[in-house]
Amino acid sequence: MLKITKAAVLAVALAVPVAAFAAQADAKKPMAKKEHAVASHTTSGTVKSSSDTQLVITKGSGKSAKDETFTVNATTKKEGDIATGSKVTVAYTMDGTNMVATSIHAAAPHAAKKPAPKK
Repeated sequence: MLKITKAAVLAVALAVPVAAFAAQADAKKPMAKKEHAVASHTTSGTVKSSSDTQLVITKGSGKSAKDETFTVNATTKKEGDIATGSKVTVAYTMDGTNMVATSIHAAAPHAAKKPAPKK
């Protein structure tokens, strides 16, 4: 009985350092390269011009107005009427220095205000 107990204690004593060493070895293994996540951005503005391959919007107004140009391709999702002068929200990714639109959402046009009834 004493020999079995000593053998069990010895086995546990040897197993603990081996398990710890195995955990350290796994931690030192180089991890597989993760694919870089493509950062997605959003912006909004007024459509200055649009075509099947390009969208230009104006952000801001007056002297602080700034044009932004996006590449549009076959995978770009388009919602609403993307016409000159309409307000749009553009989701895009960066491809080098080019902004590539992933989706374009045109806001619904505001209904014209009815004149107040005359009294």
